[in-house]
Amino acid sequence: MSDPNDPMAEIRASFFIECEELLEALQDGLTEMENGSDDPETINVVFRAVHSIKGGAGAFGLEVLVRFAHRFETVLDDVRSDRLHPDHETHKLFFSAADHLADLVRACRDGTETSDDTGEALLTRLDALLGPDGAQEEVAADDFQPLGISLDLPGADEPDRVAYQVHFRPHAELYETGNEPQMLLRNLAELGEATITCDSDTLPPLAELDPEKPYLAWRIDILTDQPDTAIRDVFEFVDGLCELDIRTTADDPPAPVETAPAATPEDLPDVAEDPAATRDPDPEPEPLRKSSSQAAKSVVRVDLERIERLVNLVGELVINQAMLSQSLEQAGLSPHSDAMNGLEEFQRLTRDIQDSVMMIRAQPVKSLFQRMSRIVREASAAVGKEVRLVTDGESTEVDKTVIERLADPLTHMIRNAVDHGLESAADRQAAGKPPEGQIRLTAAHRSGRVIIEVTDDGGGINRPRVRQIAIEKGLIPADAQLSDGEIDNLLFLPGFSTAGKVSNLSGRGVGMDVVRNAIQSLGGRINITSERGKGTTFSISLPLTLAVLDGMVVRVSDETLVLPLNVVVETLSLGQGDVQMLRPGVHVVRVRGSFVPLYDLGVMLGYRAARTDQSSGIVLLIALEDGSRAALVIDGIEDQRQVVIKGLDDSFFRAPGIAAATILGDGQIALILDPADVIAGAGPVPRIPERMMEGL
Repeated sequence: MSDPNDPMAEIRASFFIECEELLEALQDGLTEMENGSDDPETINVVFRAVHSIKGGAGAFGLEVLVRFAHRFETVLDDVRSDRLHPDHETHKLFFSAADHLADLVRACRDGTETSDDTGEALLTRLDALLGPDGAQEEVAADDFQPLGISLDLPGADEPDRVAYQVHFRPHAELYETGNEPQMLLRNLAELGEATITCDSDTLPPLAELDPEKPYLAWRIDILTDQPDTAIRDVFEFVDGLCELDIRTTADDPPAPVETAPAATPEDLPDVAEDPAATRDPDPEPEPLRKSSSQAAKSVVRVDLERIERLVNLVGELVINQAMLSQSLEQAGLSPHSDAMNGLEEFQRLTRDIQDSVMMIRAQPVKSLFQRMSRIVREASAAVGKEVRLVTDGESTEVDKTVIERLADPLTHMIRNAVDHGLESAADRQAAGKPPEGQIRLTAAHRSGRVIIEVTDDGGGINRPRVRQIAIEKGLIPADAQLSDGEIDNLLFLPGFSTAGKVSNLSGRGVGMDVVRNAIQSLGGRINITSERGKGTTFSISLPLTLAVLDGMVVRVSDETLVLPLNVVVETLSLGQGDVQMLRPGVHVVRVRGSFVPLYDLGVMLGYRAARTDQSSGIVLLIALEDGSRAALVIDGIEDQRQVVIKGLDDSFFRAPGIAAATILGDGQIALILDPADVIAGAGPVPRIPERMMEGL
């Protein structure tokens, strides 16, 4: 843990936040490279991410992180210089190295340790890509060997090449950020024929030498067919950390190029991410690179605790607004009075504030999906399968709390899909499928909720086997008649497993009851669809936020309840001929040319006995996520308003269909229902006889 009195603690914390962003960019770039992208900018993004992490780590003395990042960066530099052309196995190695780099970053942040064996094994494989020469390079400053290249420069009768003279003097900050003159000079020498001379004129006697002060400088005479922009690009990552002068030998000696001030510790994580080109002093210089016309995006980082406090305060504001509204209505004021007009404006402002605060806490699911990429790589390696993860909808935004609590159940589902959902390569080829299995992870907004789906192209659920296992375990009677959907839902029973043997990865169904409970604790639901031989899809439906929702306040018996407004399609008043009984206790209601199952909410929640006349109630037509509809009978509609969600902790009984609670304007506590869960608890949806449908 960091010392709050340490002035560097805040800078260090900022560095690790930057590292998370850099690691995200690294994963994105590696994914594009694996998908066949050879865009130089993509490779540069990957290189810059590792380079920037190394530079910041060097400033804080994180030697283990610097060492690994340096060796990884060296290999990526070979890719960037077109000396190394990565194949499929090399891409897999790069992903493993990126995963270990992320582990090292988090270990340094948290003060923990990581496995040295894993890092050394990866370094050995990375060094093998460099060959015998590159593998010897280390990051220590005292290992530096000047590149002594002595060549006779040809005359000026070669019009295709230009002779440049480069003067390069590092500042102390260049070394502190983990940069090395050796790599810079090596890259510069590859642009053409070069003579590199070390200037040690300022080197003092040994007794007066300060080990933390730089004394050496270099002069490079280079003959190249590259433009001066290529030379400046070599020094892109050390801009502001050195004195740099580039000119052609035919030029008059210009004034030294102005460089930015030396970086302060606050600037260190951003030095490599936001390079600024030094400019040629000629009156009409050739443009060195495309300049961005967009201003830098301003970002303010705020502790999550402060955001949570703001969310809670907005929740209290919504409650007080509801109480004030109810008090003014009970006072009998005219709807056109100044007080009521002011209340309407207050309600509008409250809603705008609430929406803005929710946007602050919303985050794209991209970070969660990237974590799943690593799970797929590790799980596929453990079971010896080739698996590819395809993601879609990474920019879909969800409440941060939802994302954090979704990580564990999603991890379990991904592992199940790899281990038990996908067939082996031989079985896939025998079935006419490609040997590489595919898992698709998608996210999208739908009907005011976020839908996350995990789909594999494996063999699907073996329903006869699932049913037989359930019978053997005594979970269902041997003569039970179950639909495909009911058999699939057996996977969510505690302890149910189709795995033939115990392994480090769970078979499909192992612990799926824990997954469902975790989803339900978020106010969500999980459904399964599967087709034998083609694959399985797990669909998770979650609320966008765990803080506030638009609700319909209804009355059932003497109880006040709240239903999410986004699931209510319409309200209906029943007539005598609208309700028909399929069998005792099971009714359907006619809704514009079709029949919809009818449920009495008061009976389902145990508030009262069944009605003798269903037509006396008010019906809410509910849209379910599978596209079907259902009708709920209630006694009355009280209001439509925003309500603050108050979660029920483990000390409360987790009743089916009860998602949370809220405080109404009069201070009364009302339960928030999950209609789909209430309906699911009533048993299978009744099937409408064909004769009834034909009679419409």
